[in-house]
Amino acid sequence: MAMLPYVTATGNVDRALMGIKAAATPSKVTQDFVKTILKIPGGSGDQMTSLLKKIGFVNADGSPSDIYTRFRNSSSTGPAAADALRFGYAPLFKRNEFWPALDDGDVRGLIIEETGLSDDSPTVTTILNTLKGVKKFATFNADERPQRADPEPQPPALPVKTLPVPTQSMGLNVGYTINLNLPATSDIAVFNAIFKSLRENLLKGSDGHQ
Repeated sequence: MAMLPYVTATGNVDRALMGIKAAATPSKVTQDFVKTILKIPGGSGDQMTSLLKKIGFVNADGSPSDIYTRFRNSSSTGPAAADALRFGYAPLFKRNEFWPALDDGDVRGLIIEETGLSDDSPTVTTILNTLKGVKKFATFNADERPQRADPEPQPPALPVKTLPVPTQSMGLNVGYTINLNLPATSDIAVFNAIFKSLRENLLKGSDGHQ
C-alpha cells in the first residue's frame, strides 16, 4: 500500500495547470514561481510545488520535465497529462490499468484499496479530486481503453438471382426468386454442396434432366 499524491485545495490543480500552459517555461519550478506566476499563495503553493514533482511535471532538481514542456504544447497536452497520471498514480494502474474509464465510485474504491484509508476518510476524497483535476486534461491511446469484442463473422454476401424454371407445357418459362440464408462459414465446400443440391433437386425439368 502507498499514499497517493494530493493537495488539500484541489481546485488549485486546474489553476496551476492552466497557469503552466499560459506562462513562459522557467529554468526552475520553485515555490516563488508557483506562488507568484501560477498565483497559488501560502501553504497551498507549497503543496502544489510538491505535487508537480510527484506527478512528473518537475524533475528532482527542480527543472521542468518533458511532461511539463509537452503539456504546454496544445497538440500534446492530452498525452502529457496522461503520462503525469501514469507517473504519479502508477499504483492505481497496477490495480486496474483501465481505471481512467471507471466512474468516481470505482476509482474511490481503488484509492481505498491502495492507501488503506477508511471509506469515510476526507483524504480519500482529496486524492480523488486531485487526480480528477489532472485527468480532465488527459487523453489516452485507444489500446489503453477496454476493447469491445469483435463482431461475429458474417458469411459473404452473394447476389440473389432469378432462375428460369423449364416446363413442358406451351413452352412457357416461369421465373422465381430464391433467397438463401447461408451458414456462417468460410469453407467453400459447404457452398458448393448447397448449390449442387439446388441444381439436382430444385432446378430439374419434369423429365428428370437439368
